[in-house]
Amino acid sequence: MYDLNDSFPEDKADALPPDVLQAILVGELETLYQVSQVLSESLNLQATLSRVLEVLDDRVGLERGLVALVSPEKEELVVYALHGVPDLTAGDIRYRSGEGIVGQVLDQGRSVILHRITDDSRFLGRLGIYDPQRPFIGVPIRSGDEVLGVFAAQPSSNQKELLGERARFLEMVANLIGQTVRLSREVESERRALKDERDELKRTVRGQFGFDNIIGRSFVMRQVFEQVRQVAKWNTTVLIRGETGTGKELIANAIHYNSPRARGPFVKLNCAALPENLLESELFGHEKGAFTGAVSQRQGRFEQADKGTLFLDEIGEVSPGFQAKLLRVLQEGELERVGGTRSIKVNVRVVAATHRDLEADVENGLFREDLYYRLNVMPIFMPTLRERLEDVPDIANFLLQKVAVAQERELTITDAALRVLMHHSWPGNVRELQNCLERAAVMSYDGVIDRDQVLLTGIEEQVTGSRGGQVDLADENLDERERVIAALEQAGWVQAKAARLLGMTPRQIAYRIQTLNIRVKQI
Repeated sequence: MYDLNDSFPEDKADALPPDVLQAILVGELETLYQVSQVLSESLNLQATLSRVLEVLDDRVGLERGLVALVSPEKEELVVYALHGVPDLTAGDIRYRSGEGIVGQVLDQGRSVILHRITDDSRFLGRLGIYDPQRPFIGVPIRSGDEVLGVFAAQPSSNQKELLGERARFLEMVANLIGQTVRLSREVESERRALKDERDELKRTVRGQFGFDNIIGRSFVMRQVFEQVRQVAKWNTTVLIRGETGTGKELIANAIHYNSPRARGPFVKLNCAALPENLLESELFGHEKGAFTGAVSQRQGRFEQADKGTLFLDEIGEVSPGFQAKLLRVLQEGELERVGGTRSIKVNVRVVAATHRDLEADVENGLFREDLYYRLNVMPIFMPTLRERLEDVPDIANFLLQKVAVAQERELTITDAALRVLMHHSWPGNVRELQNCLERAAVMSYDGVIDRDQVLLTGIEEQVTGSRGGQVDLADENLDERERVIAALEQAGWVQAKAARLLGMTPRQIAYRIQTLNIRVKQI
């Protein structure tokens, strides 16, 4: 074996006539140039290496070329390219370090020149592809100090006096291959990292905007989930109805990120946040010079959402004049920028939301009937929190974890506090519940939110809840405090009457009101 800088004993090129030697060197130089071009044409490593071996065979007579690279596990050599042997498939042939001549080149990191293969006992002939009577050259493929693989070929018999020169030439080609292999692996590593990052982002997005981020096991919420799953499959326009704070935007997110358009953009706009003159420019875009301050052309939200989804929140707040312009985009799928004359086609799925009674607005002439029917293709009604009080514990725990992250500490909530929350009417829906929990967390010095912290936020303690009806005072699930409060509520907060309901004396109930720290309402 010989290092790159060694003088090869088999090298008899100097004995050749000068013109012949010069022609050989020029041929090798031209071949190196062509090899470098092939290596720069594609990042498909296997195809590129196969093409290099083909060039070496055609131009300088190096036949049966083989490129074997160390596997990612660094346990064996895998043949990536093999030329002139149609019956064998690259990738199926492997060598262990030190196995045969190829394995020895890898193991020792030095070149091998054999005058005749059959004379060397290390030659295994396992592949049956080499002529045992001909020479053989194997050189390491390097990148810096690291040996990445082995490059081997068999010169023709009439090149025996050129073996040293051919070995040096193969080492130069191997260096070029080494640079390409290193670059290819770096690109592949970055590609895998980007793919992993993309997959992680997808999981994060689905976690933030998918069904897992919408809490609810109540019957009304299960109905909503089923509607969303069905409508997400299609490009149908969706109108999400419901009071403020019921989670309409979460539903819009879930529709988009569970739809075939999930790879496309999800663009949002609150129609109530802008005056009409700015709303038109924001939605449709504008041309340069369309109005004072329009110093450049600008795409609107519809164009930005092309091949994706546009969420129009508070759609019921737009003026009748602007509704006509909006209707054209929904019907025709085309628009004109402010100050422009060219129609622009857009492919956008529209999801709209409103808290208004659009039917009443249509009847009163505040909302166009044709736009109403164009939007109301698939209505989804979001229930209020008071209609699904059984979901309050799950929602409260979910929101509390968000607060815990913001406050950088652990937060927990007691069952007593949850019972207070479950009997509140929540006119502000989930948004009000979140504000309540944030305030309660601020009031808690040890991270535990109990009944007292909840009451300090201004929540009135009730037992009957917003849906009315009397509570069974004998219910074993009620603790003493809840039983006293329920009796007071049923008695209209008249203590003597509440005492009779509980079988107590007025003195006894007054004592319990004091010791249980019950806030007495004045009716």
